[in-house]
Amino acid sequence: MKTSPTSAYPVKLERAEDGTVVATFPDVPEAITYGEDEADALGRAADALESALSVYIADRRDLPRTSPARGRPVVGPSLRGCMKLELYRAMRAGGVSRAKLARRLGIRLPHLDRLLDLRHASRIDEIEAALAALGKRLDVALRSVA
Repeated sequence: MKTSPTSAYPVKLERAEDGTVVATFPDVPEAITYGEDEADALGRAADALESALSVYIADRRDLPRTSPARGRPVVGPSLRGCMKLELYRAMRAGGVSRAKLARRLGIRLPHLDRLLDLRHASRIDEIEAALAALGKRLDVALRSVA
């Protein structure tokens, strides 16, 4: 059973024959990385996840939902990346095209593309303005980690 949309995905860690640790995401099969040990693999996992989710956005596909962690570690993109993913989800849910949102914001399409680019360091106020143009806002919650 899938859970509600989120930006943190469970990671499966497996030891490879060469001794490295391979990190994969059951919900995002395109995201694969490795590390010298579990900590290194998890450290690289966020980058692999952002790269894979960027492909979903570029291909204009729905973002994968997350499955329960079931004791696995979870990894998500940066806070800015999470904001951009929520912007993309809001666009998809509202049926708002990139061109239409760019017009609403009074910006050129390449500027909007940067707002959706997980690798670009967009200003948070610009992401908030794009969300507001969709009738949305983000709330931030602080949670304790295990």
